[in-house]
Amino acid sequence: MRMTGKVAIVTGATSGIGRAIAEHFLKEGAQVVFSSLSEEMELNNPNAIYVKCDVSKSAEVDNLVQAAVDKFGRLDVMVNNAGVGDSHTLIETSDEEWDKIISINLTGVFYGARAAARKMKELKIAGNIINMSSVLGKVGFFGAISYCSAKGGVVQLTRTAALELAPSGIRVNAIAPGFITTKMTEGILENEQFNKIIVDSTPLGHVGDVDDIALAAVYLASDEAKYVTGEMLYVDGGWTSR
Repeated sequence: MRMTGKVAIVTGATSGIGRAIAEHFLKEGAQVVFSSLSEEMELNNPNAIYVKCDVSKSAEVDNLVQAAVDKFGRLDVMVNNAGVGDSHTLIETSDEEWDKIISINLTGVFYGARAAARKMKELKIAGNIINMSSVLGKVGFFGAISYCSAKGGVVQLTRTAALELAPSGIRVNAIAPGFITTKMTEGILENEQFNKIIVDSTPLGHVGDVDDIALAAVYLASDEAKYVTGEMLYVDGGWTSR
């Protein structure tokens, strides 16, 4: 198994991409902290615990990291996956919506990366941090001004953190999914016209599923990626190759 002996935290882990990542980590032998804000979760597995956390609050993220170490004794992998979507243009977006999207999708990633890096350095662990960006961190998309801005910020946060943490042996990478079938996207993908636009814009001709992203996370979290840092791994069916 590719992650035996590793301890990982996955935020936004009760559904969608986050849950798939956490479950694949368990299958690969890791001990995993499932974390989210909105849902409680019962886990009948000695190698997994659930910790509630609002990633937009730095103290809660620090406590999440400490909970992992208290339970399992170390921290090797931090997956900053928690996120929310938006559907407003620049002119329509309120201050409140902007602040919400940025605080979760960008500031939350910063808090997670910082807390994990501090703990890894304290414990002298050459761990790795995986941030969740998006194809919309590279290309614009009508009606998603806050989301695109946050995900673009995650790209630069990842690159800069990778440079800063490389001397400590800590790798920092990001995954940039294309359109994936999840609870967050099911509503818009059920729209026949929108679904056709997405499929026609994807060279492979279909949307992805959560396992596509989870398996990319397993690779980045494993020792197979020991020479990979500062990278954006686009898992998008060719979307950004157009």
